[in-house]
Amino acid sequence: MIPELKLLGILIIIIGLIFKLKTGPVVLIAGIATGLLAGMPLIGTEAVPGIFDTLGKAFLDGRLISLYLITLPAIGLAERYGLHQVASNLIKKLRLTAIGSLFWVYQFIRVLIGASGLRVSGHAVFGRPLILPMAFGMTSSDVASQQSEQIKGNLGASENYGNFFGQNLFPASAGCLLVYKVLKDAGLDTTPVAIAIDAIPIVICSLLLSVIQFLHLNRNKR
Repeated sequence: MIPELKLLGILIIIIGLIFKLKTGPVVLIAGIATGLLAGMPLIGTEAVPGIFDTLGKAFLDGRLISLYLITLPAIGLAERYGLHQVASNLIKKLRLTAIGSLFWVYQFIRVLIGASGLRVSGHAVFGRPLILPMAFGMTSSDVASQQSEQIKGNLGASENYGNFFGQNLFPASAGCLLVYKVLKDAGLDTTPVAIAIDAIPIVICSLLLSVIQFLHLNRNKR
């Protein structure tokens, strides 16, 4: 057998991404195909590991990542009792006159939401229906029409910065647990709480760099 055929799994994943197929089944098929081409049996023995044995062991070793599911009931209750409405009212009360300031404050709020362990669809719930109209309202109609894509891009950046870095401040988040597992497998002695604390300087840096980006945006809108 040609050794390069063992890389067929990578090609399967690339095809799955191109055609936007479901990620889970594509990765599973790629893994099984790679295992078969590598000569692994489906069910292994004590001497030779099998494909399903390997997949099962990987799942058990990574089960810590699923701990964030425990927080879902609390998140559901918070949303049931008006989490989104409270956040929307808070944002509406902001007395800001510059579009960059609006985006920076929104990013800060998203950091706080992520740090509290709450998962909200920021783009769909806050960004598009609430923040974007407020941003367009802070600019002239000519600027809003000519630079609308730039404004949308910066809004998306503020949402992504806040959500991505903020969630790492919550020790039970999936991202924090994933980092913990990787470090633990590498032989490093750490805890999810220590990883969340170490993420604080990174979050501060992201907020400071955003100040530069959004100040530049303000200058372009004058």
